Amino acid sequence: MSTNQIIILIILLVYMAANVILGLVMSRRSAKEHASHGFLQNYFVGGRSMGGLVLAMTLVATYTSASSFLGGPGLAASWGLSQSWVAAIQIGTAFLTLGVIGKRFAIISRKIHAVTVTDYFRARYRSSAVVILCGLCLVVFFITQMVAQFIGGATLVQSVTGLPYWAGLALFGLIVILYTSIGGFKAVVITDTLQGIIMTFGTFLLLFFVIRAGGGMENLTTQLDAMNPGWNLIGKGPYGADTTALSPGYMISFWVLVGAGVLGLPQTAVRGMGFKDTHSMHRAMIYGTIVVGILMIGMHFAGALTLPLLPEGGIASTDQVIPYVVLNYMPAWAAGLFLAAPLAAVMSTVSSLLILASATILKDLYLNYIVGKEPERRQKAERKLPRYSFLLTAVLGLIVFLISLNPPDIIVWINLFAMGGLETTFFWPLIGGLYWKKGNSTCCIVSIVVGLAVFIFFNQVKIAPFHIHEIVFGLAAGGIAYFVTGLLSKKKLDEETLRNCF
Repeated sequence: MSTNQIIILIILLVYMAANVILGLVMSRRSAKEHASHGFLQNYFVGGRSMGGLVLAMTLVATYTSASSFLGGPGLAASWGLSQSWVAAIQIGTAFLTLGVIGKRFAIISRKIHAVTVTDYFRARYRSSAVVILCGLCLVVFFITQMVAQFIGGATLVQSVTGLPYWAGLALFGLIVILYTSIGGFKAVVITDTLQGIIMTFGTFLLLFFVIRAGGGMENLTTQLDAMNPGWNLIGKGPYGADTTALSPGYMISFWVLVGAGVLGLPQTAVRGMGFKDTHSMHRAMIYGTIVVGILMIGMHFAGALTLPLLPEGGIASTDQVIPYVVLNYMPAWAAGLFLAAPLAAVMSTVSSLLILASATILKDLYLNYIVGKEPERRQKAERKLPRYSFLLTAVLGLIVFLISLNPPDIIVWINLFAMGGLETTFFWPLIGGLYWKKGNSTCCIVSIVVGLAVFIFFNQVKIAPFHIHEIVFGLAAGGIAYFVTGLLSKKKLDEETLRNCF
């Protein structure tokens, strides 16, 4: 291991240790607050106390992943500014999420004491089948996404420090499992805030050192004009070639998948339950939009400028473009600080998935369908929840760790549509449930089954008319199924559901 690698490893270790310390601090603070808020309210939604900055940063950190810092900017090296244009679609995500479901979801969740999305579904649809179906889909897709993130985190540590893959996986996995299981939701959102700051700072660091290494913007643009004609033109593909990848169908698909579709992601929707007040939500909408804009535009613009800095033979994988530039053109201290950014993105994504998967299994499935409603038995079980939550979160993390050691091929296949699967499962039950009084449990189940079936069909047969992604067909089919079933159904909401959910 070289001197630079040792310095980078030390910086990453210090950063990860800071996350564990924050988790321990939040754990002690949470123990004092259990009495006032109750364990479930505190551990899974942080006592609904998030301010504007924390809410914005946890949304941003949950939403971004390693691809925002490695894969996308790596593609921009050959695609040019077209990749920045595609990435810009994501800028309004935080604004859209909070604007559409934030306030309404917060009010309803307080009325019904919900701490998970499936808690809301139970109160809205009054159906065990809906809760169990959504809970199972959530856990399956979440585990899949966590495996991919564990692999990404371990590979990143391995590539920049020279540690074996298993050692990077153990180090990364242990840190995330520790601070998530010990500190709960508050540890997750506070570390997300730290990670959001690190990601923003890392973006400016990369831009600065790329421009400096290229001899300034004027020199860089001159080289890019010669090496990659059309790099600054929107709508051009790799090395200035015309491409169908930026056709209207493709752009609509991308906007749905990483834009409007994120309204159906339970890990972002649950943030709507945890903020303090309307003022905090409004500030978060502004802060979140600004930060996502900096991350997406800044990172992809920096990626587009890296081409003159790459070796003549090119880089084997676009995922390796940014690590190559960082390791070869940035001093060790700056490289360590920047590489903490993609690591932060991975860690924040995993922690959010981990805490929500734990909440779904423990709160939505165990308490309601194993313990039951018998007061004495339920009270006895609730006293053991702190211990069970810690153990379950740790066990889930361990399962993901073990799968990640030698992931089977099917995991890779499932991960390609895990995000789309979550959106297809939750989008219409959530949006339809919030805004349409005719929506009922039958609508919900039919929408999920039809939407997922159509989504998986198009994914497997590889049919993409007009370059439209399968998520568009899945969501369209799920939406038609939801509303047609509602119009044909004679079920009416009872007074309690109307009072609590509208």
